[in-house]
Amino acid sequence: MDLVYKFHFTEKESDITILSESKEAIIRARKEFYHHRKILEQYVLKDKRFLKSFSPVKVKTDLSVINLMAEATEICGVGPMAAVAGALADLMLDAMKSDNILDFQPAKIALVENGGEIAVDSEKDMKIALYAGENQLNLNIGFLIQKKDCPIGLGTSSATIGHAISLGQADAATVFAKNATLGDAAATKIANLVKGPDIEKSIKKGLDAIDDIDGVYGAFISRENKIGHAGKIPQLIKIEGYKNGILKKKIEDLFPGDYEVFK
Repeated sequence: MDLVYKFHFTEKESDITILSESKEAIIRARKEFYHHRKILEQYVLKDKRFLKSFSPVKVKTDLSVINLMAEATEICGVGPMAAVAGALADLMLDAMKSDNILDFQPAKIALVENGGEIAVDSEKDMKIALYAGENQLNLNIGFLIQKKDCPIGLGTSSATIGHAISLGQADAATVFAKNATLGDAAATKIANLVKGPDIEKSIKKGLDAIDDIDGVYGAFISRENKIGHAGKIPQLIKIEGYKNGILKKKIEDLFPGDYEVFK
């Protein structure tokens, strides 16, 4: 289990990295992504509210990707698309860990990152670097995800990086939750609260919000020259050699370590 493969691919606005010791699990995860993305694309053509709303949208469907997004965003009070990346990551992770497939051995190491939203269930410790734009305070901060933390989902929302809409002013609001779908939605909700001239007060307001979201374990927020965290979060670690170059070397630096590239 020492050898871990890294596979990266993009599809339209999706930018995905998969880590696993199992090549077959990686292939299954990629196939699952395209399956559910196609379902989602077809669904939003018929339901424009689901695509554009900034508030929860109730649905009646047997489509797992739609239901995951609707349920998580209902809990967090945000629009369905706030959880799209996390939902796809969770469904890919489920495919890697499934024990209901004939002649398929579930992956022991399974991590999916989809545009910064991360789903993890691994027997091996995984290092994950935090990126908060040009905020110098966070250049060497990361998290150590251990077996005891898993399964876990990480969602990150930012007003200063990425293409997703944020109504707040956080450089990064990272949420740790029972899955990536909820983490994604909760990160959007919390990041939206981090705003105003008093930076410390704005961070506290965001952190206080996690108490009202079932399934959220903890949060880490950075804004300008201040950081704060609350609840239960994985072990904080220092990422050696992690510099501004992550913008150009995201695939190498977001998950520090030695991996065999799977093509």
